[in-house]
Amino acid sequence: MTKGTPTLEDVARIAGVSRATVSRVVNGTRNVDPEIQQMVRSAIEQTGYTPNRAARSLVTRRAGTVALVISGAGGGSDVFVDPFFGRVTAGVVDFLRTRGVHPVLMLADSDHSRAEVVQFLRQGSADGALLVTTHAADPLPAKLLEAGVHAVLYARPGTPMPVSYVDLDHQAGGRLAAARLVEIGCTHVAAISGPLNVFASQDRLNGFREAMARNGFPYVPIVEGGFTAASGEAAMTRLLTEYPEVDGVFAANDLMAQGAVDVLLEHKLRIPQDVAVVGFDDSAPALLSRPPLTTIRQPVEAMAAKMAELLLASLDFPGQRPKSIIFEPELVIRGSA
Repeated sequence: MTKGTPTLEDVARIAGVSRATVSRVVNGTRNVDPEIQQMVRSAIEQTGYTPNRAARSLVTRRAGTVALVISGAGGGSDVFVDPFFGRVTAGVVDFLRTRGVHPVLMLADSDHSRAEVVQFLRQGSADGALLVTTHAADPLPAKLLEAGVHAVLYARPGTPMPVSYVDLDHQAGGRLAAARLVEIGCTHVAAISGPLNVFASQDRLNGFREAMARNGFPYVPIVEGGFTAASGEAAMTRLLTEYPEVDGVFAANDLMAQGAVDVLLEHKLRIPQDVAVVGFDDSAPALLSRPPLTTIRQPVEAMAAKMAELLLASLDFPGQRPKSIIFEPELVIRGSA
């Protein structure tokens, strides 16, 4: 361990590389061998070296931060309650923390706040944006593109445009849920969808309906929910009233599935013997539910990390074409179905 304030020379000595190599790693240069990068990062950790951000910004012309923008979530409270947004944040932070880049959380739930996000990025306060938007009609992706801001989206944009994004094959997830309910013998199946102005909700429902139709079920009762436990409770209550013979339910996220389970238990129905329930996401509520939820896993943390990786790559190589990366869902079987 070095004495006093650690320097680049201290890091270079411990890593066994040149000062110039350490500088390239610290400044995020991408043409450094991954093994050497890891050696340098280990040496940085050992010495406690902290780059001079002001000097670094003069060299790289970067702020060393990126904006993690949550758009259309309806305010701060929704962001902090919904486990999905927490998982996105964790994936982004874990990826960026070893790369000398820090995220700035910004909420954009109005025209005014969206304009503030664009202005913040235009003036160089952050190097780019990681955008999580919840509505197909959100104007922010187009505004960022028009402003020439480096941006990567979580989920495809509502209007086709040349911007990178990561997404899940949500229709495949819906098909997996249907296959599971059919496999365990459910014959009166219903669904609780997410908000139908969200592409993911539409795709999950379409995949579910398609697979049910292919298995001989031409009609599936649907109640629209709002991705909250309360909306799942309300939807399940309505289904039991209008469709009392229901014996299998697909809820388009785990919070709604947990709400549905609570209502079923209140009605003294056994899960899965009387009514089977399949959720979506494989988030914390899936394990907190009793019984634990069978669900469709969305690898949110890995998707968020890939989103951050795409953004850093676009900063290093501005001329590269936009990319789309689609992840595959996975059925996770637990006690509810």
